Amino acid sequence: MTRPNALISWSSGKDSAFALHQIRREGAFDVVGALTTVNESFDRVSIHGVRQKLLDAQLTAAGLPPRIVPLPNPCPNDAYEARMKRAMADAKQAGITHIIFGDLFLADIRAYREQKLAGTGIAPVFPLWDRPTSVLAREMIASGLEARLASIDRAKLDRSFAGRAFDKRLLEDLPAGIDPCGENGEFHTFVFAAPIFSQRIEVTCGDIVERDGFAYCDLVLA
Repeated sequence: MTRPNALISWSSGKDSAFALHQIRREGAFDVVGALTTVNESFDRVSIHGVRQKLLDAQLTAAGLPPRIVPLPNPCPNDAYEARMKRAMADAKQAGITHIIFGDLFLADIRAYREQKLAGTGIAPVFPLWDRPTSVLAREMIASGLEARLASIDRAKLDRSFAGRAFDKRLLEDLPAGIDPCGENGEFHTFVFAAPIFSQRIEVTCGDIVERDGFAYCDLVLA
C-alpha cells in the first residue's frame, strides 16, 4: 500500500526531530523532505538562530531533502504568509499531501496552521500533540536525542542557559513555571544526535550573543 507523501516542518530543534522519530516509527507516512524557514540576510534558521551549515548537516544525517523557505529580515507577517503559501503550492504540485508539525499544546498556533492550510490540499499532522511535556522531555532524552539550547528568551531564563545541553540536569535546573520542552518560547534547541540521524554532528558553542531580548549560542561545526 502506498503511503502518503509528507514534509516535516523542521526547526532544527528537538520537537521536530522527535516528531519525525515518532512518524517514522509508526510508518503511516513517507517523509520526503524537510521544510525550514531561513533568514536570508544571515543564512540562519529562523527563531533558533542556527547556521545553515548546521541545518544542512542535520538533514544529511536524517536523509531528508531540504525545502528551504527564505525569509526577509525583518519579516512582516504578510511576507511570511506569502512565501509559505508559495511553498505549500510547490509541495502540492510535487505530490505532497501532509505536513508534520512538532507543536505540543499551544492551541492558537495549531489553529493558525490549520486555518492557513485549509484549501491547500495539504493536511497538518501533530504527532506529539497534548502529551505532558514533563514526561515528553524525559522520553526525548531517553531515546538518545541530544541537543543544546541554541536560543533563550532573556525575560524568562538567565543568559547562562544558552548553549547548555538538553538533559536531565537541565530539566532539574529550570526555574519554576518554565515548560520542560520550552513550548512557551522559553528556549529553542539544536539537535546534534538522535535516533533518526545516521551519525552525530559534532558542534561546539562559540560566542553568546544577545539581541532583541534573546541570547543566542553561536553553535559551529567542530
